[in-house]
Amino acid sequence: MDENTDLLEKLSNENQRATHSPSKDIRHAVNPQRPSMPSYYQISKSKPTRQTNTNISTRTQQFKRTTPSALMNCSHHLLRSLRATRGSIATKSVPQCSRTAAAARILPPRAVHCRRISSTVSRSNKQPAADDPNFVSIVDLQPQTVRAGKRHGPGILLLALIPITAFFLGTWQVQRLDWKTRLIAKFEDRLIREPLPLPPHIDPSVVGEFDYRRVLATGRFRHDQEMLVGPRMRDGQDGFMVITPLERKDGSTILVNRGWISKKHRSQRTRPDSLVQGTVTVEGLLREPWKKNMFTPENRPDKGEYYFPDVHQMAALTGSQPVWIEATMEPEFMRMVDYEARGIPFGRPAEVNLRNNHAQYIFTWYGLSIATSIMLYMVLKKPPSNIARRVRAGGHM
Repeated sequence: MDENTDLLEKLSNENQRATHSPSKDIRHAVNPQRPSMPSYYQISKSKPTRQTNTNISTRTQQFKRTTPSALMNCSHHLLRSLRATRGSIATKSVPQCSRTAAAARILPPRAVHCRRISSTVSRSNKQPAADDPNFVSIVDLQPQTVRAGKRHGPGILLLALIPITAFFLGTWQVQRLDWKTRLIAKFEDRLIREPLPLPPHIDPSVVGEFDYRRVLATGRFRHDQEMLVGPRMRDGQDGFMVITPLERKDGSTILVNRGWISKKHRSQRTRPDSLVQGTVTVEGLLREPWKKNMFTPENRPDKGEYYFPDVHQMAALTGSQPVWIEATMEPEFMRMVDYEARGIPFGRPAEVNLRNNHAQYIFTWYGLSIATSIMLYMVLKKPPSNIARRVRAGGHM
């Protein structure tokens, strides 16, 4: 009762001051920071506490039981005091949803929607609670390291065989290069020698010992037994090699590769200048003809089609010795153009035309061996891939 009496006296004094000086009350409402501010407002602007909040709530109920005329002039200050006090307390100690509810009780009524926010993600499977004595967090466990699969499989064996095989192939090509170099040197030595007259009878088994040997043969061409081997390309043109038996004075016959003619001069009627009559002397190289490869079709003598020089077959058809001579001539450009236009076969130059690509093979095989050796070293030195598995309590790897 004493508290209520004191409060009513303060309100009565405030009402009298507001009646005598209304302009001053207005200034107080506009600028509440002035020193002449009512005591209840000064109390509300002080640092709020939970006890202050309780006292203000009690006083609010008491104000409602007083006369309306006593509360008319101070309602504005009281409302601002309640807002500031409750706002400060709610900010420090009340959650967001409770703060919204308090504001809804103070402010004019309006629709306020509070939604409960949960940080727990809903799961279909029940997880053990943190306060369970049997619960062990995976964070507290020491990660165990296991090897993911086999470190080396059959692929590492294959990778190890590649550099070894490539190294042996490169070494073999080194030996082949040395052999080919000595062979070319031997053939070039035979080329610089004087031409050797061809004997009447020749042993076919020793022809290889005189390969690229320059020889001279005199006789008469038998154009009626001429054979065209081809097609053979030369300078981008399609043509044939002209093979004509040469009948010598002693009665023996050999096969002479006279040279190349274009395809348009395949028929003898288109090249009468090539049908040399009488005795001629041919200078050429004693050679072993090229061999048939797997893509070359078989010869068809009945149709006059020869795709490769089968010396024994041609010798049997013409009654000649299985001896093959390639006619040579100087590579004079104007002379070759004239022979080509007239359809006269022109022979090959007297030079060794063996391919020697072994140096390229050496670099290829040794390079492959080095590259794969580096790859093998990197694979062997690479540490095995490890997987850190998080295992629950009581689990197994």
